[in-house]
Amino acid sequence: MLKLVQLHYSPSFQLQLLASLKTNQKSRSAAAIPSKQLSLAPSFCSCCGRRHFIEAATAAFLPISPSKSNASISHSDHYLDLLNRIHPPRPDWYEEFYASVMDTSMKPYEAKIAGYKSQLFEKLKGKAKRVLEIGIGTGPNLEYYAGDNEVQVFGLDPNKKMEKYARAAATAVGLPSKNFHFIEAVAEAVPLDDSSVDAVVGTLVLCSVQDVNMALKEVKRVLKPGGLFMFIEHVAAEDGTSLRLWQTLVDPLQQAVADGCHLTRETGKYISSSGFSSLELSMASLYSAPFSLITPHVYGVACN
Repeated sequence: MLKLVQLHYSPSFQLQLLASLKTNQKSRSAAAIPSKQLSLAPSFCSCCGRRHFIEAATAAFLPISPSKSNASISHSDHYLDLLNRIHPPRPDWYEEFYASVMDTSMKPYEAKIAGYKSQLFEKLKGKAKRVLEIGIGTGPNLEYYAGDNEVQVFGLDPNKKMEKYARAAATAVGLPSKNFHFIEAVAEAVPLDDSSVDAVVGTLVLCSVQDVNMALKEVKRVLKPGGLFMFIEHVAAEDGTSLRLWQTLVDPLQQAVADGCHLTRETGKYISSSGFSSLELSMASLYSAPFSLITPHVYGVACN
């Protein structure tokens, strides 16, 4: 049963980032990310039934060009600082190994969850032209954008080695290469301007971010008014159940082998309390990799 929760929030969504440290990883260059301009266009929200118009005629899509304002450069510094702090540089062999494992091991899970994803992505058709996907990984969601030659997908992931797999996935489903942009970054510090995307997509990503609240603030910041946040996340089982006990026991190993993924994180509660104007939140029981546990999942759409 689909449950509709109405939430109210303050209009201020500014991210309170930590003090910037000296950036010493020049190899992580923001210059490779394309800079684009947004045109004046209406944004639709299917879950709250309202239409919002963006009043600014144009806005810089990515705040990382050296010619931008000091505030933009400062944000870029924060983005690089948090990228290096939350996801410290790792040996290439490890990043490549993990990306290749994800590319193969998640296929059974994706097959089981395909029906839920199809329902969610249907809400974006004809309404979202600029989509940010946090935790793009090897690109399992790219097939759901196939057939829409106007959509621009910005795939964010801290593991640079994911890019070649994601691009291969885009090519395989016919998504034009010019419509897919890979960004090496963490969800807690997204190098995109405020109100710059129509939708944010996150599937199995909030379980592994370091700071869930900070990541959700970034989601709300980059979304246009009326923009959609679509999510599918595995969550902790109910307290006192045998499954919750098993999750608690396995959780340390899960974090070690699944790049920080938490089995006992109550992600639905984080999303419900993050201040979206409305929220469709549903529950399902699905397999959770890599241990093939049948765990509770939350999925739905939040409206900014």
